[in-house]
This record gives sequence, C-alpha cells and structure tokens, in this order.
Amino acid sequence: MFIGEYIHTVDEKKRISLPSKFRKEVGKKLVVTRGLDSCLFLYTEGEWKRIADQLGTLGMAGSDQRGISRFMFAGAQEVSVDGVGRILIPDHLKTFAGMKGKVVFAGVHNRIELWDEKKWQTYKKVMETQAEKLSEKLGDIGAF
Repeated sequence: MFIGEYIHTVDEKKRISLPSKFRKEVGKKLVVTRGLDSCLFLYTEGEWKRIADQLGTLGMAGSDQRGISRFMFAGAQEVSVDGVGRILIPDHLKTFAGMKGKVVFAGVHNRIELWDEKKWQTYKKVMETQAEKLSEKLGDIGAF
C-alpha cells in the first residue's frame, strides 16, 4: 500500500527519483498514465493489469466507457526504474500534468499520484477545507 507525500525535483536529464519508501513495492517497472485532477497515476505492473482488466470489462457501447478507456490506455506508458530509483516521465504526460520543477509523489493506496508541486499545494488546501463535509458524505453511505 502506498501512503505519504514526498517532494522531489526533476533533474537536468528530466528524471525523477522515486521516494525510497516506494521503491521496494514498485519493482523495476511502472505504468504511468493520465490521472484525474491534472495529475499522473503510477501503477505497479500487477496493479495495472488489474485496472486494465476492469476497464476491459466496460465494453464499447457507451461513449463514457470508450472515453475513459481511451483516456487511460492511450496515455499509458511503461517506465523503467533505474539502478538508483529514478524514472523518466514521457514529455506528453508531463505536459498533461503541467509539471515544472518540483513534483509531489502522493501515495494513494493502490497507486502513486504524481503532481506538479504548486498544483498539489492548491488542491490540498481545497481538500483540507472540505474534509469534514466529505467525511459526512462517506458516513452517509456507510463508508466511513
């Protein structure tokens, strides 16, 4: 399970070091794809297979099903973790997430989210002001 938030810098060769807390669980490869809220989702190979299998069951009849499948699969790339724990995020994905300079790795249970640091700080402030309201909604459906 991935938890925590870690700030890292994109180096001069456009590589990003994975947080040491995540390296053992990640292995040698990750799948990175467009995420929601202007971030990237990073999955282990096993978790990506599970997600891909779920998306594959959606079918093609509805435009929403086709759309989310295209969004997730067409944007996805396998990335290798080098010997010192760095990954290279493809330019089209960095552009999608608006990444410049520092980035934040956020552990979110079965995935890692990768955010531009400024976008993360803005998003986090909004979420912190809504936490009580969100917990009440989750309580209403029995999830919290």
